[in-house]
Amino acid sequence: MTIICGVDEAGRGPLIGPLVVAGVAIDEKDLPKLLALNPKDSKLLSPKQRDELFPKIKEITKYKIFIIPPQEIDDALNSPTLNLNWLEAIKYAMTINYLKADTAYVDCPSNNNTAFKDYMENLMKQPTKLIVENKADDTYPIVSAASILAKVTRDAEVKKLREKYGDLGSGYPADPKTKEFLKKYHKKYPEIFRKTWASYKRVQQTTLI
Repeated sequence: MTIICGVDEAGRGPLIGPLVVAGVAIDEKDLPKLLALNPKDSKLLSPKQRDELFPKIKEITKYKIFIIPPQEIDDALNSPTLNLNWLEAIKYAMTINYLKADTAYVDCPSNNNTAFKDYMENLMKQPTKLIVENKADDTYPIVSAASILAKVTRDAEVKKLREKYGDLGSGYPADPKTKEFLKKYHKKYPEIFRKTWASYKRVQQTTLI
């Protein structure tokens, strides 16, 4: 039995809500079952297509999903030894270790694939061949499947935030709705914001003047 897996994330850039890391694993001999679903990078699929694929992917793979809250992201960015890339690398490694993969395909957030791979290799608990590439979710269906799990999970988390806090837009800093929500509620709901983001710091500084 040879276990291959793919890992990817969703929600790296938003000001609001969690970062989600997902991994899917399957025995190499069963890979045709996954290929039959024709998974694509989640950004190339409609919400309806992603929602339809989500349970089908979970049914035929072993999977792991990490939901990383804003506070954990801020802690990493405020740490002298971490940054967002290394936080992702740690979560990717935890995912691959959990899935006990023999080969893992990794969507690299950095242009320096080698440094990211070296960092991850130091975190592996078993011998695993790592294929670390930019846009791996475009190239490898196993990573596309992981990107779908990550994106659907992230969207569900944002939906929960909207139901609790109101219309916060997409959560991305450039979104006018998100900008307005940030101005109005950064003090009232600090727990949902990534406080290390420049847009949050600007609003905070403006209100202190």
